[in-house]
Amino acid sequence: MNKMTNLLGMTALLLATHMVSANPLTPQILVSNQQSPLAKTVTEAAMSYANFWNTGDAKFARKALLEDFQDMTPPEGREAGIAGVLAASSQFRQAVPNLHVEVEHLLVSDNYATIRYRFKGNFTGKMGEKQGAGQVVDFPAVDIYEVHQGKITKNWHLEDYYTFFSQIH
Repeated sequence: MNKMTNLLGMTALLLATHMVSANPLTPQILVSNQQSPLAKTVTEAAMSYANFWNTGDAKFARKALLEDFQDMTPPEGREAGIAGVLAASSQFRQAVPNLHVEVEHLLVSDNYATIRYRFKGNFTGKMGEKQGAGQVVDFPAVDIYEVHQGKITKNWHLEDYYTFFSQIH
């Protein structure tokens, strides 16, 4: 019963927090080992960052990320910090202008959040020399965030680029 109460409390909190966002996201599954101010703060940071990937709106990235946060698994050549994330989103949206994400699963434990995403859209733009023809894009990704004082300080991420590239070629 305690787990259900915690789950319901965190879900209600999450819904109330994100109802004011222009494009609110809610996880399909939310699991937290605690109902506390820390769990609320970690959840808010994770969902702000998810809203950034869903909308491309830099205000969500700036709200979620420490200015000099560490990307622990950066792609080769990516600029560090928020600037690198903003550039990555912008470049990806040039290829998939209608990009949106779903949060399939959010797991919060102490200062960490693990989030399972589903990136969706259509490849109608351009990536490198390849011009899209409307191909459906639908691939998973998993991120792990370390959060302190309401900001993501470190991010580990893994995107299923094999699936993505097989869909656009």
